[in-house]
Amino acid sequence: MTFTTRFAPSPTGPLHLGHAYSALLASDMAAEEGGQFLLRIEDIDRSRCREHWEDQIYGDLGWLGLEWPVPVMRQSLRLSTYEEVLRDLWLRGLLYPCTCNRRDIAAAAGAPQEGVPLHGPDGIIYPGTCREVSDRTGPMPTDTPLRLDIAKAASAVPELFKMTSQQLANAAFFEETGTGPEGESGHIAFTAKELRETIGDVVLARRDMGTSYHLSVVLDDAAQSVTHVVRGQDLFEATRIHVLLQALLGLPTPMYHHHRLIRDDTGKRLAKRDDARAIAKYRAEGVSAGQIRTMVGL
Repeated sequence: MTFTTRFAPSPTGPLHLGHAYSALLASDMAAEEGGQFLLRIEDIDRSRCREHWEDQIYGDLGWLGLEWPVPVMRQSLRLSTYEEVLRDLWLRGLLYPCTCNRRDIAAAAGAPQEGVPLHGPDGIIYPGTCREVSDRTGPMPTDTPLRLDIAKAASAVPELFKMTSQQLANAAFFEETGTGPEGESGHIAFTAKELRETIGDVVLARRDMGTSYHLSVVLDDAAQSVTHVVRGQDLFEATRIHVLLQALLGLPTPMYHHHRLIRDDTGKRLAKRDDARAIAKYRAEGVSAGQIRTMVGL
């Protein structure tokens, strides 16, 4: 199988130095292995995506010296695929509608069990308010968020959580060639209990998108035959969600390479609102692509 990496930005603002580092690293890794580097446009958030930001993505990455096959994959053209998979999960009884708003969730989660974290990869861990009272019969609703019943999903793939001489008891795993936020690397195991307590029932379909990051990224990586997912350490914890979804959907689990985040002078991670570190701004000031590589430590 061809060694394949990808860079998957959302056209919701200017690319900054953190994006440059991730894209260059993914391209470099593919080149070193004689593989291919892909570009994907993650534009499911139609309320925030803009055409001029997408055009700037192409311009910035081209200026950095990156090349990729065309046409690129666009998530907005794959909504029917996401819906088909959601319907399958619905028919398997693994999804349920949720009518809670952020205030409801915060109030219900205000008294977590001792020793159990309040926050997970998606923010406050959902306390399960709608899990037992939601109607899971009839057609799949399309006008309300749909959550994955994480406990039921884990039990639906017992082969994922099994004991071997190389794994923890009742643990699933993925292989990490980079490092997590705490230096985690190599064979990363996790249990069904950890999924329930530290992630909770994540949203797989948002009301205004018809999908979610977790669902679309898993399906898109599989569709593009991505073998090595290169991304920031801020997504390390979410990898457990993705491994579970891959098992549920019969998809291969790629290798993962989480990398350090590029931060500002105060140690804060960069965001798209950090226009002062936008690639386009450096281009306009006459900085070279080579200098950008030096700035991000490549």
